[in-house]
Amino acid sequence: MHINSTMEHNNGSNQNLSDKRNDASIVSRKKGYRDLDLSLKRHPLTGKINTLKDDAAVKNAVKNLVLTNFFERPFQPSLGANLRGLLFEPADGVTRLALKDNIEEVIIRNEPRVKLLNISVIDLSDKNAYRVTMKYRIRESNKEEDVEIVLRRLR
Repeated sequence: MHINSTMEHNNGSNQNLSDKRNDASIVSRKKGYRDLDLSLKRHPLTGKINTLKDDAAVKNAVKNLVLTNFFERPFQPSLGANLRGLLFEPADGVTRLALKDNIEEVIIRNEPRVKLLNISVIDLSDKNAYRVTMKYRIRESNKEEDVEIVLRRLR
């Protein structure tokens, strides 16, 4: 009988511990993202190169990924969307779809901080260009952002 009462007492205390764990709130901190501003502008007071923070750093990373072509980054020959070659293809639906697919693939594979929502590719034939608009959600802050890039043929 003494053993059973101890077992009941232990079960009650274990239940109290689990209740306390369930009542405890989990506190998370937002990660701070930083990146160099590739325009290499200097801070007017310190003279140091500006850094981009949080959402601006993520936006810059997405833009850089999309504008990177294969073999441009050392030791990562397959990193990038490789859009430059597609700019010299006929301006039709197949090329727009290829641009969209390449952009989607590079962002999904290489940028885990964002969830891609939409990619719009508009043909600007009269300017020998495409206007690409990417809409995404930053996973950590749940904030929606968009990046617009105009891809031009220069030759």
